[in-house]
Amino acid sequence: MNDTDRQTLSQLLDRCLQQSDRLLVQKTKMGNTEAYLSTVSLEWLSDRVQFAAQLPLFRQKIDPETYAIAPDADTAENLQQRPLDWSRQAPLTQYLATRHTHKFPALLAVLSPPWTDDPKAPQWDKEGRARETAAHFDPLDRNHSLGLLSLNREIDIFALDGQHRLMGIQGLMELIRTGRLEKYKKSKKTTGVAIAIDDPYQDIDRAYLQTLPQETIAIEFIPAVIQGETRQEARRRVRSIFVHVNLTNIRLSKGQLALLDEDDGFSLVARQIALNHPLFKKGRKTKDRVNWNSATVAAKSTVLTTLQALQEMARVYLVHPFPHWKPTDTGLLPLRPDDEELKDGEEEFNILFNYLAELPSYRQLKRKDTPELRRFSHDVGGGQGNMLFRPVGQIALVQAIGFLVYKKRLNLHDIFTKLSRYDAEDGFSKIDFSSSIWYGILYDPLRKRIQVSGKDLASKLIIYLIAGQEDEFELIKLKTAFAKARTMGEEQAIDLSGAWVNPREIELPKML
Repeated sequence: MNDTDRQTLSQLLDRCLQQSDRLLVQKTKMGNTEAYLSTVSLEWLSDRVQFAAQLPLFRQKIDPETYAIAPDADTAENLQQRPLDWSRQAPLTQYLATRHTHKFPALLAVLSPPWTDDPKAPQWDKEGRARETAAHFDPLDRNHSLGLLSLNREIDIFALDGQHRLMGIQGLMELIRTGRLEKYKKSKKTTGVAIAIDDPYQDIDRAYLQTLPQETIAIEFIPAVIQGETRQEARRRVRSIFVHVNLTNIRLSKGQLALLDEDDGFSLVARQIALNHPLFKKGRKTKDRVNWNSATVAAKSTVLTTLQALQEMARVYLVHPFPHWKPTDTGLLPLRPDDEELKDGEEEFNILFNYLAELPSYRQLKRKDTPELRRFSHDVGGGQGNMLFRPVGQIALVQAIGFLVYKKRLNLHDIFTKLSRYDAEDGFSKIDFSSSIWYGILYDPLRKRIQVSGKDLASKLIIYLIAGQEDEFELIKLKTAFAKARTMGEEQAIDLSGAWVNPREIELPKML
């Protein structure tokens, strides 16, 4: 294309695009549905695109506050969308307002001119079939692939896929317009502290915020009705597209999210430990010791822990020296720490794992594999039943050490001197035996499996073993919880000698 042709084309396009009720689009086709791909500003999207529940078909069946559709005999067949989760709005808005690298995927929207919801409109023939398609497209090339899509104000546009993205963008416009955005529960009831532009903890740049309405996002339009369809066939087609989009949209596991996260300080530190610490490093004779995807470790698995568990260990340990790494409110996104602070966090966590690696339990890895150390005595092949080879046991231990170091002001050397002695005496092993203090806490004797719900009690018990408990009320609470964990019936508890006693007779183990 020469300069003259380019200039002529530019003038023609400028003339066409000056009309606010038209949008330049690329036409696509898959199956029997034509679609039109374009970009729009965030401001335009917030103003023009509606939630699915706002369709005329549902307007008598929705909650005007939450836009939640009330399923009944009339709407059950036509229901197309899951309920909106309003608790997601604030995190999505905060993400757009504070992350300069933000990016939303394209939205899928449905074009619905007024006649599609009027069975008596002339666009329907006597048999109830559409005489035309709901999208009016004027081609600009001979192949009919590039053209202008009519989008006048009479046409309803609603999000078929991307309702929560739309919610986040609408929240952004609200924040820009009023300077604040309320946080909601799922049902759109206010909760917590609102996001405010003038709140220094939100880290919102006013000047940057004003540029966001003109940012653009990809959007794909499909017609609510295709020529030749009945209203029922059109509804079924649109609903089918929604189901297929959601079924093929595979969600990342928490482990995969931790692996890819570039903002959460705890995830970043955990990832560095998983990749570089000798306890987890993979060698020619060493199998991979970190499960990068799943949150659990099977009894037969050769891994030592999971990335998700390491992330949680980093959180419960480093939250003391770096409390600001944690978002100011539940659901909000964390802000990436600066490089110097991340380096400090990695050093703190690395020192901890240097001590952990020297525990007698982990030193066994030089001659034994993890399944043998993890399995309970009743599992096939038997094993040590060692809680330090279970993610929940690892988290409980690190959580306790974090409290002892940063709250009790004990040093790691003294803590691990006691832990190593306790570990050498099989204190962390054979937790499936009643003589173990972890029996009933991290091991469920009735179901004969690990018990995740006992993590916090296990952590408190480790703190008590190392440093005692000076608060008499807290000591009574700990003793009561310990007795309850070992109670198998209303008045039947098993003590550390294996005898059945009254729960009141259960005593705490001796301090280390």
